[in-house]
Amino acid sequence: MSAGISLAQRVAQIAPSPTLSINAKAKSLKAQGVDVLNFSVGEPDFPTPPHICQAGKQAIDQGHTRYTASNGIVELRQAVCERYRKRQGFSYDPEQIQITSGGKQGLYNIFQAVINPGDEVLIPAPYWVSYPSMTQLASGVPVTVPLKEEKHFDIDAADLARYATDRTRMLVLNSPSNPTGAIFSAQALQEVARLALERGWLIISDDIYEELVYADEPAAHILAVAPELKEQVILANGVSKTYSMTGWRIGWCAGPLHLIKAMNKIQSQSISNPVAISQYAALTALTGPQDAPREMLAAFLPRRDFFVSALNRLPGVHCENPEGAFYVFPNFSAYYGKSFKGQKIDGSLTLADYFLDEARVASVPGVAFGADDFVRFSFATSLDTIKEGMKRIEVALAALQ
Repeated sequence: MSAGISLAQRVAQIAPSPTLSINAKAKSLKAQGVDVLNFSVGEPDFPTPPHICQAGKQAIDQGHTRYTASNGIVELRQAVCERYRKRQGFSYDPEQIQITSGGKQGLYNIFQAVINPGDEVLIPAPYWVSYPSMTQLASGVPVTVPLKEEKHFDIDAADLARYATDRTRMLVLNSPSNPTGAIFSAQALQEVARLALERGWLIISDDIYEELVYADEPAAHILAVAPELKEQVILANGVSKTYSMTGWRIGWCAGPLHLIKAMNKIQSQSISNPVAISQYAALTALTGPQDAPREMLAAFLPRRDFFVSALNRLPGVHCENPEGAFYVFPNFSAYYGKSFKGQKIDGSLTLADYFLDEARVASVPGVAFGADDFVRFSFATSLDTIKEGMKRIEVALAALQ
């Protein structure tokens, strides 16, 4: 591109996804023969179940390789409706469902369809890295609302009210959370619902980790505690985490018809439609055997327990026990201000760099999630890898002066 061509101002506001960037760096080092343990990636370490892969192959053989409706094949939209009806008792019509190219595309469509320049979006922090950037790309203003570690990162309606203004348009909920694994309590969600009803906010409920819950009971949900809020809530979900289908790129949104129709306009002019082959594979994921999610959850549980216990044994480190998802989010701030060979650790970014350079452990700095005291590690990897990673982290921390 010619040096004389300027870029849009919106590009200057955002940075590339830090999680994808760190994962790429870790993979590059590994390809060079460096023994890197990668805890940065946010995807299950299991293959896509064979029956789902077979459905994708059959879709090719059956000629499902052409355009579909922009909002997705009706069979998949019906399957999403049936899933909500059976699992949570939520009632949706297929026209209230949009199939998207991954959960991220669906979220992007929501922001583009709703936010006007200057509109504010309340984003509880720690947050998934893309929420603020998606707000900015829609010419909105991200307003981060800190969650308290001592309250197990539960949401607080009183805090939301303090950060809200007359420009507040939307609230983003992510429970179970990336990066903390926290699940918002039913009581807190009831208070949030009352506030949202009073103020007329749209709520995005990003439920991508809803199947990865370690308690016996399902996670509390904003629509379960406040069904009267349905016309102000849009649900975002997908097959990526539940069925280890990150690369298939299929998500969905469910919500008020007028909003879904607006999102369909945006999708028709951007991606045209999600990949046809992947849609038929996702249909089989939703309607076929459900053993894989349970098997993954059973494998993640001992990894979580070991990781949390090992982190909390480190001097000065505290790690909340994640109730869902597959991340730990320990607080390393006690080590800030220390140094190694003249390199000062002044925050999560330099600490994560130190772990990668000296311990060959890839992680994601908490500053990317709006919480600089922390570093995120994924336990979507083997228990042996986690044990070796903890040995390296312990040695690296002990070397700081």
